[in-house]
Amino acid sequence: MQKAIEVFRQHYVQVCPEITNEELDFVSENLTISEFKAKDYYLKNGDVQYSLGFLVEGLMKSFYIDQAGNEITVWFTKENEYATDYPAFIRQIPAKYHVQCLEPCLVVNLPYEDVQTGYAKYKTIERYGRLVTEEVLIQQQSRLESFLFQNAEQRYLDFIQTNPTLFNRVSLTDLSSYLGIERQSLSRIRKSISQK
Repeated sequence: MQKAIEVFRQHYVQVCPEITNEELDFVSENLTISEFKAKDYYLKNGDVQYSLGFLVEGLMKSFYIDQAGNEITVWFTKENEYATDYPAFIRQIPAKYHVQCLEPCLVVNLPYEDVQTGYAKYKTIERYGRLVTEEVLIQQQSRLESFLFQNAEQRYLDFIQTNPTLFNRVSLTDLSSYLGIERQSLSRIRKSISQK
């Protein structure tokens, strides 16, 4: 379990190389580790997320259930990323999404209170939070713009290019839902690309 905490600390150092040992010790102080099996839920719609989950090992998907009862995948979380419904976490309100493990997962949990205290007490921790939040915002904006400015094939090709390690880890059903296309359409797109 110490290895998981070390991976978490190294992520801080990677994002903010100027972080001090005192600041790293502060963020490490109240961490907990959680292990999940494939298909377990890390977070369910309606739950309040009291700790921010840093994924050390595994893969998760975030999804919601639409009015017709369909599962709509909106996000994949891989190693060295945070598993969260971030706007809900920051406001400490019930999550709108389910976050489910697609593989066995190892998660480092950082309590909400420690996040807020760290922001107030340490400039580097506040900077880390800002940089991580900016990255999440950029990714979400890119996803939104992909639906506005790209066709299905372009979205698929973009996903492969930006997520080369996920391609063989995500089911066609989850991927087609994420891309906003029918599974049969995704199969046709894949076949057409392979013949080019």
